[in-house]
Amino acid sequence: MVTQSHDPRSLPRLLAEKAIAEGDPLAWFERFYRLALAEGYPIPWADMKPNPNLVELYERIPDLRPPTNLLVVGCGLGDDAEWLARQGHEVTAFDISPSAITQCCTRFPDSPVDYLVADLFDSPDSWRNHFKIVLESYTLQVLKGSLRNEALLRISELISPSGLLVLISRGRTASESAGTMPWPLTRDEVDVIPELGFRKLFFEDYLDRSEETPVRRFRACYQKL
Repeated sequence: MVTQSHDPRSLPRLLAEKAIAEGDPLAWFERFYRLALAEGYPIPWADMKPNPNLVELYERIPDLRPPTNLLVVGCGLGDDAEWLARQGHEVTAFDISPSAITQCCTRFPDSPVDYLVADLFDSPDSWRNHFKIVLESYTLQVLKGSLRNEALLRISELISPSGLLVLISRGRTASESAGTMPWPLTRDEVDVIPELGFRKLFFEDYLDRSEETPVRRFRACYQKL
């Protein structure tokens, strides 16, 4: 039994630090989901409902609404993927954690979403330039160093010409400390997206007051050229 801290992020932070030290920085995802689901440990980013920051963004950007094929990166327990499917999209959702994907299938046994275990850094060739919309929400912020830049490049490669990249993350200024995981993105890290062949449709730097403690976030949409 894992002793639970008052901070629900203490266990994923501990597992992430250990995995990074071991040279396998992605290993903690499955370790954490397996432990959390087996022992009832809280999953701090799993609210069991769609992310309100996504729902608000969806209403603001009309180009997101026409039904199309859509990919959810790091889908976790599936609430965003299910909500997007209810909007009419043909949704593929993946996570590197088999335990997370098993839980998605258990929670939503009749779902139209195609849930898959996959690694962003070794994704199927058939996904390249395939998806009209790709949602990246809260995944980059739990990656560190060069992995973050590489992940953004890999995500960009999955989007079809004229397709859309939707990004939601914690944000900070370059002069602020990154602190502990989740590590907020800087504006400079987001501003490389146009260099990957995109034009900016929408960008918002705002204070998310839906959290118990308000959180600074970036919310953006880019179109592939």
